[in-house]
Formats: sequence, C-alpha cells, structure tokens
Amino acid sequence: MSLRKASVHYGVVLFCLLVGLLGSNAVLADEHESVDIIKSHAFAVRGEAKYPADFAHFEYVNPEAPKGGSMRLATTGGFDSFNRYARRGESVIGADGLYDTLMTTSSDEISVYYGLIAEFIEYPTDYSWVSFHINPAARFHDGTPITAQDVVFSFNKFFEQGVPQYRSYYEGVTDVTAVSDQQVMFRFAEPNKDYVSSLASTVVLPRHFWAERDLGEPLTEPPLSSGPYRISDYAMGQYVTYERVTDYWAADLPVRKGTNNFDTFRYDYYRDSTVALEAFKAGEYDFRQENVAKQWAEDYVGPALTRGDIKMEELPHEIPQGMQAFLFNTQNPLFQDRRVRQAINLAMDFQWLNQNIFYGAYSRNYSYFQNTEYEASGLPSEQELAILEPYRDQLPPEVFGEAYRPNVTDGSGTLRSETRQALGLLREAGWELRDQRLVNSETGEPFEFELLLYTPTFERVALPLQRNLERMGITMTIRVIDTAQYLNRTREFDFDMAMGGYSANAYPASGMRIAWRSDFIDSSWNRAGVQDPVIDALIDGIVENQENEEMLKAYGHAFDRVAMWNFYVIPNWYNDSFWIATWDKFDRPAIRPKYAIGTETWWQDNEKAARLRR
Repeated sequence: MSLRKASVHYGVVLFCLLVGLLGSNAVLADEHESVDIIKSHAFAVRGEAKYPADFAHFEYVNPEAPKGGSMRLATTGGFDSFNRYARRGESVIGADGLYDTLMTTSSDEISVYYGLIAEFIEYPTDYSWVSFHINPAARFHDGTPITAQDVVFSFNKFFEQGVPQYRSYYEGVTDVTAVSDQQVMFRFAEPNKDYVSSLASTVVLPRHFWAERDLGEPLTEPPLSSGPYRISDYAMGQYVTYERVTDYWAADLPVRKGTNNFDTFRYDYYRDSTVALEAFKAGEYDFRQENVAKQWAEDYVGPALTRGDIKMEELPHEIPQGMQAFLFNTQNPLFQDRRVRQAINLAMDFQWLNQNIFYGAYSRNYSYFQNTEYEASGLPSEQELAILEPYRDQLPPEVFGEAYRPNVTDGSGTLRSETRQALGLLREAGWELRDQRLVNSETGEPFEFELLLYTPTFERVALPLQRNLERMGITMTIRVIDTAQYLNRTREFDFDMAMGGYSANAYPASGMRIAWRSDFIDSSWNRAGVQDPVIDALIDGIVENQENEEMLKAYGHAFDRVAMWNFYVIPNWYNDSFWIATWDKFDRPAIRPKYAIGTETWWQDNEKAARLRR
C-alpha cells in the first residue's frame, strides 16, 4: 500500500485476535511470525521504563496541587503565525504544546514514552511495525473524539505538507492503517526501533480543522487543538494568553496528574533581553530563566529584590548539553577549507571572555555529546580505530590522536601564539597578509565575512572575536537582525557565519541523520550545511548499532572526533545550572525532575500572591 495513500481499514486482523489486559511489557506470541509481540503502557528506547503500568503519577509532581492563578512569562522577538509546523513565518511561543501526542515523555528519564492519546502500544521484538491503541476518552477541544483516522490524516499531512525532513525521515514507513476507530498501525520497509519511538511522539491533528488548510503555510487564527491549554487572547506579535481547558480529557491521566496547574499563562514579547529584564523587575511578569552571566551577576538589583519579593536560585542539573556555537556556513566557498575554519577557531579567547564578561560562570563546549559518556576522550580505542581506519585518507590526522579540546589561552587577550598558528594555517589555505589585510594570494580579494545574530545581547561577546580577527587581517562584520529574518536566512543558508548550534544528544540516536546526513541538506537542522561522506558513514553506523551498546559508544566517540576536528563550528559555552528568578508567589513539589526545571508542576500559593499584592 502506498504511503501517500495510506488507507483507513476496518475488519478483523491479527491484532484484533490479541487479547489480554494491559500490562507492563506483557509478551504475546504471534503464531504467524518468529518474533514476540510486546503490549505495554510504555516504550523505553534504552533500558526499562521507571514507572509501572499501574503508576498513579510521576514522582516529581504533587497530585494534590491546587488549580488556579496565573503565571506571566516573557520572550523576545515577535510572531506572525499560530502554526508551529509552517515552513515560513515565525510561530507564536508555546504553540508546540497545543496538541497532545500519542505518547509523552517523563522529565526524570531519557527517551521513555508513556501513553497519552494512546492507552497502550504494541510492537514486535524485531520492530517491523507498531500499533497504537487510542484512548476512547480522547477529545479535541470542540468535543470531537480523537480517532485512529485522525492519526492517519496527521501522518499524511505532515508527510505531504510538513517540513521536508519529515518526508525524508519517514520514507521507510510503507503503510499507515486505521484498523478501527481506536487502533492505528504503522508498517516499516525494514525493522526500525527509532520509528517506534519517534512515531510515539506523533502530533495528532483534527481532520475537520486541517483538511482544507495547508500545514506548510502560516496560520493567522488560533487552531482547534487538544492539549491542556488553548489560546484565549493575543495581539499579533505582542502577546499571547493560554487558558487551562477545564474539561481537558486527560487531566487525571497518570502522565498529567499534578501538572498544568495555572488557570492561565501569558507570554509578553519584548524587543530584547535587557528591556525584558527591566520589565521583570518592575513586576510585569513572574518567572525568568537567565542565560546571560553579566545580567545574572550585576543586573538583578532593585526594590523588589531588596524586599525579597523576587527570589534568585541556581539549580544544578545533569542535562546533556547542546553544541551552542558560531556556525560556519560550509556551503560558502570561503569556509570550505578546514584550515580556514581551524584558524578562525583560534581567534576565540574563551578564557578572556570567561574572566572578563562571564564572571567565571561558564564551561567551554568541546563535544556534540557534552555531559554524557559518549563524548570522545583520550586516544581512539581499538573499536574506534577499526571504524575510522577505512577513511584515514579522508580525515584530518588529528582524528587519530587525542580527542579534540579547544585551545586554552592565558586570558590576557593577546593571542600571540594563536595568531601565528592561525596565519600559518591561512597561508597554507591560500591567504596572505598585504598591508595588514588578509587577502587571497591569487585574486587579491580581502578576507571579509558577516556574523549574523538575532539578539543584541550576543554582540558584546562577538566583539572580542571581531577584534582578534582584525589582528589577523580579517574583517568580520556583526549584523543583528530580527528573529524572523534570521530564521529565513539560516534556512536558506544565506549567511557566512551565524549564532546557533546543534541540539543536545543524550546518546548517539538515529535522529542525528536529520542534522548531519548529506541527504538532509535541505533541512534547516543541518545548521552548518555539512555534506561529508565520512560523516554520512558514521551516522549510518550509529543507526545500524542502536541495539549494540558497545558499538554504539564506539561510533559515538568516532563521530565526535571527526565532527569536532573538522571545525564546522566555533564552540561556545554552557552552564551546568539553571539560573531562575521568580516573584515569590509560587510553590512547587519537593522533588524536582532530573532533566527539567519543572515549571509545569508548580502552582500558585494564594497567600504569597496576596502578600505581594499588598
């Protein structure tokens, strides 16, 4: 059956013959195949689910948390669409929470999924298909039942009109069938465990709202949705208010119990982070997560903080870190030579920045698996060498030595040795100094490029890089544009260098294909425009070894070495704590989720709120 014509099928099929009560990892024999069928309330990509089939709620919530009150929040930029999945425009913040998914994750585990729209999941031990059984109580906000037909519609809608990477990623899904109103089945061309977990996160759209609308286009009205909140008020580009759905169908499910406690939450849009901070101190909104060390160290002062009305907290965490970085557009001929990228990396003086701007608060990124056991270290193991050796003539020699670590300066800001090394690399790449300007040895064209930023806050940390490059004869222009322009230009690779990065990887997952493999170059997630056959081969190895922990670790380490030593980015920095400031009107559970701040579990303390009003 063609994927593009996935059918709605009724009748008696094999799955209708599978009986038994819902249980955790109950194994059912399939007499027609040599594999077992697992029927479960949860799906764990790695290891076992923490919570059993009869769990009442996650341990990091207060199941008796009172409902009511409000939380006011802030963001920067603007918005012109309510469609999170449009290929153009800028979506309103919070739109990714409008729709429920088939299953949902907990915040104290990595890649473990529990039933939400789907009461339970079925799949064979060879992962050649997956079936989701829909909760009969599931409803959209207009009261219409959520059915398997909506799931089929949603998958096809995303496949035909969604972002390009969706079609590429799911090309191995051969059939999507609504077996009944309450059961949907996906079949795969080849066994694929990653499909099981990713399809568990499928957003289910209402057919009757989206049938005549283009999912790839912006939406100027709030959509019909199904999540715990709906949009109740907004001014385009200025603010949006979400109100709790009082008859939300999933409110008492174990995965929702004790969460979504505020009657409303509202986001106000501000021009930049500095203006937003002043508004916070003036009481215009309630909660702020700080990401700028200077502001955290110097700017949280004023009457509200002196009185204790605002609380500041640093919450340590163990979360794998993403690669925040300045991205080279490797599609740009200027940055296609690895030696050029390495030379510009040497102009980043993190030690000076950390001492003089960051108050010593940050650590430097050096891995695409930062804060995990998969980050490369030391010399390659025998397994890593076996993986890398066939590509030796295509790889930098450094890959076969010590794992990459950024250059460490003395923090003085002079960079004499780094400048000499950088100019040597640039000379090898065909550039030379003439009258204190770096020019192409053949054409005489000067080395000039633009760094694209979407917030003026980052300009102050880009200026030292600009000065250091100037000493090498390189002109780097800094340009700050609004977020809509930034998104459009980076999606089209219309930039030289940009502020951005790659999302965190808790482990080498199959989904890394979207960010790294050459055939996903049209995806906006391939941030640096990487097209490298060795990277492709390593990603393929990661995909093929998802069930082999020893080889997966070896492939993860090998990938990390190759990607880091190719200098696709200039690594930035990360913080191993959450910096949060709140107006003292909230309470929260005694246990914080391991991998999140957990604001979805907070509630308003009415006595504290009344004291603030007085």
